[in-house]
Amino acid sequence: MKNDWIHFFSGTVKIIIEGKGVERFINDCIRANISIWNIKKLGTENYTCYIRLKDVSSLRRIIKKHDCRFRFLTRKGLPFLVQYSWKNSGIIAGIAAFFITIFLLSNMVWSIQINGANPETEHHIAQELNKLGVKKGKFQFFLLDPESIQRHLTDTIEELTWIGVELNGTSYSFEVVEKTEPGEEEYVSPQNLVAKKKAVITDMFVEKGQPVVSRDDYVKEGQLLVSGLIGREEEQKAIAAKGKVYGEVWYMSTVTVPLKETLHVLTGENEKQHYVKVGKLSLPVWGFFKPEYEEMKEEQSERYLYFWKWKLPISYVQKSQYETELIQTIYSEEEAIEKGLSLGKEELENKLPQDAVIKGEKVLHQSLENGKVKLAIHYQVIENIVKTEPIIQGD
Repeated sequence: MKNDWIHFFSGTVKIIIEGKGVERFINDCIRANISIWNIKKLGTENYTCYIRLKDVSSLRRIIKKHDCRFRFLTRKGLPFLVQYSWKNSGIIAGIAAFFITIFLLSNMVWSIQINGANPETEHHIAQELNKLGVKKGKFQFFLLDPESIQRHLTDTIEELTWIGVELNGTSYSFEVVEKTEPGEEEYVSPQNLVAKKKAVITDMFVEKGQPVVSRDDYVKEGQLLVSGLIGREEEQKAIAAKGKVYGEVWYMSTVTVPLKETLHVLTGENEKQHYVKVGKLSLPVWGFFKPEYEEMKEEQSERYLYFWKWKLPISYVQKSQYETELIQTIYSEEEAIEKGLSLGKEELENKLPQDAVIKGEKVLHQSLENGKVKLAIHYQVIENIVKTEPIIQGD
């Protein structure tokens, strides 16, 4: 197999030797280090064999000393393939240009579809895409990946609740979900407003209904706050009570903070490696050596190539290695308490409604055990404590 490849690159010819003294001629060739193989006798004075292309000139010199002659039968190998291609260079160049053109066109952007947006929002999205270079005729290699485009559009355009970005061959598809504006008020069946938790009333904003509690009242869970029954007792009418009742609610939280903390942070040093991936085989193009970072964070992006509408098993891969280092932070007990208060507040804010306000906080208990500070924290929160309860007619 190895010799076959060597012969392919160097070129081989099959010859037929005719005349007297062929055996002596072949022996002289062997003594002159001319490689001859697959020697076959066709008749009394006819032989066929294979020789290397580079030995033809030496063969011509030796055969002059003998009473025989040779002629070529077949030619094989890369040199003859190149010669043939050169003679037919116009056809080869045309075929190559055709495939290169199809390949390049298959990796350009030819269609951008925006679905689910009104004309104004669609125009705004098109403007942002134009700023990013996402437009017809652009090569996909030089554009951001779909995830980055999605993130940019979501952060930039306020009208969007969500946008999906999908790349199918040469087409970008954008599925849009817009923020809904409040429409006409829908009919709501008669209802009361009751407390969803224990609290002390701090403020009330009643749009519809009859308030049955006042500021500074203590209420329990399920207690009536605003009645949907209005009018005199003999002429009462049931409506849908509407409003907000704010109360002071209490929460308890337990937070543990270690006095020693180890964190991974980026140093700012980074290296990039570029690959062409064929199937499962990755061929490095740039950045051949992996950086010798003691600690690092690695990110990878991969883009497939297309030919017409088919995705090829060939992709461009970029690997980014960011150097990180371990930093150990040691807190004093006072610093740990301060951090615990901050963590506890942040954790509580994530659970609370958007319009809730933390009025106050107090550490009820703190302890230091096994290198950790443990805090029990009491929070005072002002929030809307309303929940609705339907009025059953005829009770």
